[in-house]
Amino acid sequence: MLTIHIILVVLFVLAIVSLSVGVSNDAVNFLNPAIGSKASNMKILFVLVSLGVLVGAVFSSGMMEVARKGIFNPENFYFSEVMFIFLSVMLTNIILLDAYNTLGLPTSTTVSLVFALLGGSVCMALIKMNTQEGALSLTHYINTSKALAIISGILFSIIIAFFFGTLIQWLTRLLFSFNYEKRMKYFGAIFGGLAITVIVYFMLIKGMKGASFMTAEMIGYIEAHATIILLICFLSSCVLLEILYLLFKVSILKIVVLLGTMSLAMAFAGNDLVNFIGVPMAGLASYNIFMSSGAADINSFTMEALSGPVKADVYLLILSGVIMVLSLWFSKKARTVIKTSIDLSRQSEGQERFGTSMLAKQVVRFAVNTSHTMNSILPEPLKRRMARQFEPKVYSPADTAERPAFDLLRASVSLVVASILIALGTSLKLPLSTTYVSFMVAMATSFADKAWGRESAVYRITGVLSVIGGWFITAFVSFILAAILLVVIYYGGLIAIIVLLLLTAFFFVRSNLLHKKRESEQKETVIVVSNSFLEETKQKITEFTSSIFEIYKDGTDGICEFKMKKLKKRLKRAVEIDKETKIYKKNIYATLSITGTSFENSGVYYVQMIDYLSEAADCLTHVVEPAFEHVSNNHKELTSAQIEGLMRIQRPIEFYFSEYQAIIRQNNFSEYDNLSGMYDNICGIIETVRSEQIKRIRSKQDPTRSSLLVIDILQETENLLGDMQKMLKAYIRFRMSF
Repeated sequence: MLTIHIILVVLFVLAIVSLSVGVSNDAVNFLNPAIGSKASNMKILFVLVSLGVLVGAVFSSGMMEVARKGIFNPENFYFSEVMFIFLSVMLTNIILLDAYNTLGLPTSTTVSLVFALLGGSVCMALIKMNTQEGALSLTHYINTSKALAIISGILFSIIIAFFFGTLIQWLTRLLFSFNYEKRMKYFGAIFGGLAITVIVYFMLIKGMKGASFMTAEMIGYIEAHATIILLICFLSSCVLLEILYLLFKVSILKIVVLLGTMSLAMAFAGNDLVNFIGVPMAGLASYNIFMSSGAADINSFTMEALSGPVKADVYLLILSGVIMVLSLWFSKKARTVIKTSIDLSRQSEGQERFGTSMLAKQVVRFAVNTSHTMNSILPEPLKRRMARQFEPKVYSPADTAERPAFDLLRASVSLVVASILIALGTSLKLPLSTTYVSFMVAMATSFADKAWGRESAVYRITGVLSVIGGWFITAFVSFILAAILLVVIYYGGLIAIIVLLLLTAFFFVRSNLLHKKRESEQKETVIVVSNSFLEETKQKITEFTSSIFEIYKDGTDGICEFKMKKLKKRLKRAVEIDKETKIYKKNIYATLSITGTSFENSGVYYVQMIDYLSEAADCLTHVVEPAFEHVSNNHKELTSAQIEGLMRIQRPIEFYFSEYQAIIRQNNFSEYDNLSGMYDNICGIIETVRSEQIKRIRSKQDPTRSSLLVIDILQETENLLGDMQKMLKAYIRFRMSF
């Protein structure tokens, strides 16, 4: 019984962690449209979402069927077996969802819960069938229809959401275009009233229908008078929005987006709360049932009473809502998941997170061919008129920093379409996944808006396919992992539980450290063209050159001193510098596209400067990496002659580096010719040292591998200095022509 008490305590501790990791993944479903369109200040947005989450949690249906009897039949399991299943499920959910959060991939908490319950209960049933006399068949223990419904729900959600999201967004854009402000004067109130009516319907059907405070009479009244309620809502919304727009110039679309975001947050908190605390509360209900029965043996008491209705404690629901709100405010992983969705749906081009895949290439090729076929059929006047409606809005350089990932019109459509499909699926009892609907609608609206252009389509589609593939992996991994953990808990007892908890805590902490590290590594270079752009560029170039020179010196010292730790540390930093300069290079297009006319003449030199900087960083890696490999493989140390040759080069290079940075810091461009003379002198020394090394190779005085290493270092050093010299020349021309 001690083990059961410990499991019960652990379940509620894990519930707190589950609330945090779960809402971090689900936040993308309701925050993506508002954040992507910059509908409001982030603080105001998070306040509204927090209110929605708190209300949804308090009005939650609490102990939903799925956690207690939706997957397994509790009357055929003993109390101890049920508690083992619940513990394996909670551990699985935390490990899996935290892994998805770390990777920044949205997935379904419902699928994770259902298949973890299925995996744990199937494993428990198999153990019973093999160890207990008179055991029943597997079908008596498991409700397989629920799992099949979830799988079909994935497919339904993907197809239906993408189709209707694309169609409705395309029609909406055809009506309003990207420059929708003028038409909003005439149709904005009607559009907003219709959108708000749909959102209210969604709140009634999806958000409040299953709430704990809703009685059968209230639900019956809403269903009987639904048409009248929605008609009144539509008319009053139209009038109110028109008044707000005409008198106070309030953006109708912002109201729609903020109201839709709040309603989605409320609905997700109210209906998906079971995914986070349903299992611990089912464990508490099981414990109360056992204790009130007066039974003594936890291994023989069956749990048929768990099939009855159980209401959640309102204080626990409030506490859960508070934890979810705190997680939303402080979770960095939630922002990573949101960023993935926004990056895949943004209107502008830029650095893509995902690579390419063969399937994505085939999809793009098919779409291009289909587009060509359709264009050949449509008459020219119609094509020109449609093309005008889909011409993207042009932002001035001054507005670029405030440019949203997509506009308010698309954000409104995304929220409305998701609300319609989720509410319709709920009313028709279709197994649609709310997570999958929200994500696929966001992708569909971006597709309809032609955000997936020829330059980005293959990367975006690869990203979408990766997310969809992850959804199926969620089901498979949840099932297998829960089954494995159940076996460990069942046969390992208390010791196994303690070990698993320690391992889970270790993975949780490690994933957070990994996420923090990845965030710092993937931080994009922010391009801001302003009056201080020259100084910002100067500072950036100074930082890069300083790092390159420092790493080169420590790298050559490391190989001469044969210190592996020093070389390993410098190799890691060299790789980071190489990545950073490549990101800087990828942002050239963004920089050139947002700059004013003052940048036209100097732009060519800016491109050259960044290109040479990237090449120099690549050469630096090719200096340090072979040196590290040589030392780590325990090859022979460099001879005294080889060390003397490298040091003969290093001394003038140090002075060259010092003068190089002084020219940049002091804008003393007249010293460039003197620096060029120093560069020519160093190249002459390199040539002399290389000739001496070749002579020693011919006379077999030096080991083979160290000789090849020295020759490589000499060549890459020459290339590095050449690129740095060209970069400085381009930098000077850039400064003088800006």
